[in-house]
Amino acid sequence: MSAPLTDEATRLDPHAEAEVSEGLPPGFGEGLMGRVAFWLAVAFSLFQLWAAGYGTLPSQVVRAMHVGFLLLLGFGLIGNLLARTRTTQALFWALGLLGFSTGVYNWVEYNDLIRRTGFLTQMDLVMGTILVVLVFEGARRLMGWPLAVIAAIFLAYCFFGQHLPPPFIHRGYGYDQIVEHFAFGTEGIYGSPIYVSSAYIFIFVVFAAFLERAGMLNLFNDFALGLVGGVRGGPAQVATLSSALMGTISGSGVANVVASGQFTIPMMKKSGFKAAFAGGVEATASMGGQIMPPVMGAVAFIMAETLNVPYASVVKAAIVPAVLYFGVVFWMVWLQAGRDNLRGLPKDSLPNPWHAVRSQWPLVLPLAALVYLLFAGYTPIFAGTMGLALVTVLILGTPLAAMIGPQAFRMVFWVALGLACAAFLKFGINLLVIVIATLILACALFQGTRPTIGIVRDALAQGARNALPVGMACAIVGVVIGTLTLTGIASTFIGAIIAIGENNLFLSLFLTMLTCLVLGMGIPTIPNYIITSSLAGPALLELGVPLLVSHMFVFYFGIMADLTPPVALACFAAGPIAKAPGLKISLQAIRLAAAGFIIPFMAVYTPSLMLQDGGAIAEAWGYPVEVAYVLLKTVLGIGLWGIAVVGFFLNRTTIPERLLAMAGGVSLILAMPLSDQIGFGLAAAFLAAHVLRTRKAR
Repeated sequence: MSAPLTDEATRLDPHAEAEVSEGLPPGFGEGLMGRVAFWLAVAFSLFQLWAAGYGTLPSQVVRAMHVGFLLLLGFGLIGNLLARTRTTQALFWALGLLGFSTGVYNWVEYNDLIRRTGFLTQMDLVMGTILVVLVFEGARRLMGWPLAVIAAIFLAYCFFGQHLPPPFIHRGYGYDQIVEHFAFGTEGIYGSPIYVSSAYIFIFVVFAAFLERAGMLNLFNDFALGLVGGVRGGPAQVATLSSALMGTISGSGVANVVASGQFTIPMMKKSGFKAAFAGGVEATASMGGQIMPPVMGAVAFIMAETLNVPYASVVKAAIVPAVLYFGVVFWMVWLQAGRDNLRGLPKDSLPNPWHAVRSQWPLVLPLAALVYLLFAGYTPIFAGTMGLALVTVLILGTPLAAMIGPQAFRMVFWVALGLACAAFLKFGINLLVIVIATLILACALFQGTRPTIGIVRDALAQGARNALPVGMACAIVGVVIGTLTLTGIASTFIGAIIAIGENNLFLSLFLTMLTCLVLGMGIPTIPNYIITSSLAGPALLELGVPLLVSHMFVFYFGIMADLTPPVALACFAAGPIAKAPGLKISLQAIRLAAAGFIIPFMAVYTPSLMLQDGGAIAEAWGYPVEVAYVLLKTVLGIGLWGIAVVGFFLNRTTIPERLLAMAGGVSLILAMPLSDQIGFGLAAAFLAAHVLRTRKAR
C-alpha cells in the first residue's frame, strides 16, 4: 500500500488499491518521495479547483500550469514506481521539475510573451524545446510508444514536408516558428485538447474519485446484483449494468474494468462463464461508459468545445446510442447464456436493489444535481464544480450528522447544509468554500470524524493521479492538431475522402471506421477521436452528414477500437483479473460488440437515431413517429445480428436460419429503397422458421 493512504480510507474504499493509470503501477511510491508525490497530487487538484472556481488566471497560464503539473507528477511517479536506483529516481524527478518550470515560465513571462510574439528570445526557444521534448517522453512513458511515434511523424512532417512530392509538400517552416507554434500558441500543446483537460475533464475525474471514495461503486454493484442477478446469465448481466452505472461518473474504460471487474469477473467465472468471455463482457461494458450520459468520457467535453455546442447537445445525441450499446451487450449475454444453459443466481441470495438505494440515497444527490445543472444550461465546469462540492459536503457531513442524537435534529442539520449549498447560486463560490472549511474544522474537532478528512484528501490525490493519462494524451495530441493547422495537410485527406464519397458514402464511412480501428490499435480513445475527427469530420460534413453525427460516428468507433487487438487496453486490463490472455478476451469483446457496429452507420443514414433533424417520415408523420420507427428497426437489426453471431435464440439456430438473420440485419442497415421492407420480411421469415422448428423439436 502507498505510504500516504490511511488504513481507514482503504477500509472504507476496498477498491482504492485497484485504481491504476495506464503505464504505472498503483500507488504513489514508498517513503519520503512517495509522500511528496502524494501531496503534489493533492496540490495539483487544489490548484485546478481554485482555477475553476475563481477563474482569475488567463487561460494560457492555466493550460501551461496544467501541463507543468502533469509533467512533474508524471515523471515523479515514474521515478517512484519504475526507477530501480536512487540515481534514476532523482533523474526522473529532475525532469519533472524541469517540466514544471515550463509552466511557471509561461506564468511569469505571460505578458512579455504576448508582446514578443513572432520574435522569441533564446530563452523562449530553450524553454519551448524542453516542453516539447518532455511532453513526448512523458507520453511515451505513460501511454506507450504508438502515440508518441504517431505524434513524432506529424512533427517531422513540419520540419521536412517541404521535401516531399505533391500533394504532401508544404512551404517549409523555420525552427523558431515551429517551436512558437507548438510550445507557446494555442494551436499546439496548449491547444483545445489541453484546455478541455484543464477546464472540464480534471473536475469530472476528481468528481468520480470522490464518489467512488464515498461508496458509489458499492451502491452500483448492490443495485445491479439485486436487479438483474437472477435473470439468465445473471452475473454477466450484473457486470453490464454495474459498468453502465459506473460509466455515468467515471468515463474511463480501463478504470471501470479494474474497479468493477474485481467483483464481477470472478462472479461470472464462478457461475460457469469461461474466463475469456467473462473478461470480454467486463471490457466491452466498461468501454461503453465513455458514451454513457451524463458525464460520458473526456471525448464528450472535447467534442462540445470543438463543435462549439452546449455539452447538453452532445449528451442528447449520445443517449440513444448509449442505451443501444448496452442493450447489445445485455442481448449477447442473454443469448450466450441460453446457448450454454447458464442460469441466474439464486434470488434468495441477492440483495434488494431498492433497499440499497433507500439506504444510500444521499449518494445519488450529487449525481442528480449534476444532471440537472447540465441540462438546465449551465456550463460543464460550473456543473462539475457544484457536483464536486455537494459530494464533499456529503462525505464531511455524514459522520457529523451521525453524532446528532434525535432524528429531527439530524434533518435540521441536513436542511441547513442544503440551503447553504443552494445559496451558492446567489452568493458565489466564497460561501461554498466557507461551508466546506467549516465542515473540515468540525470533523477535525472530534476523533471519530477525523478519518473523513483523510477520505477527502485521498480523493483529491487519486483524482489527480487518474487524470494523468488523459492529460498527457491531450498534451501530445496537440502536436498532431498543431501540425494540421500549421501545414494544412488535413485538406488533402479531406479532399480524398470527398472524392471517394461522391460515388459511395458507405465506402467513405467504412474507411473512416477502419482509420479509427487502426489508430485504436496503438492509441487511446481521446487522441484517436481528435485525429480522426479533425481529418474525417469536415469531409463527412461536405458529404451531407450532420457535423455532430459525424463526430459521434468517430467517437463510437474510437471506443470500439479500444477493444480490438493487438493492443486493446481494456481487454489486457481485464486479463490478470480473469486469468486469461488479453488477446482471447479481445476476440470475445469484438464478438460481444459485433452487433453494435451497425449503430453508427444507421445513425448516419437516419440522424434521428441521435435525436437530430428528421427526414421524410418526420415530414409525413411527425418527428416522434420517425424516432420510434428508426429505433424499432435498429433494435430489430442488432437483435438479428446478435442471433447470427451467437447461433442461438429460442434454441440453437441452423446455418440457414443464421444466414436469414444476418441478411435481415444487413437489409435493415442499408437505408435504401425497399431495404427496410426486405429486412422486415427476412426477420419474419427467420422467426417463423425458427419458432416452427423449435416447437417441432420439443
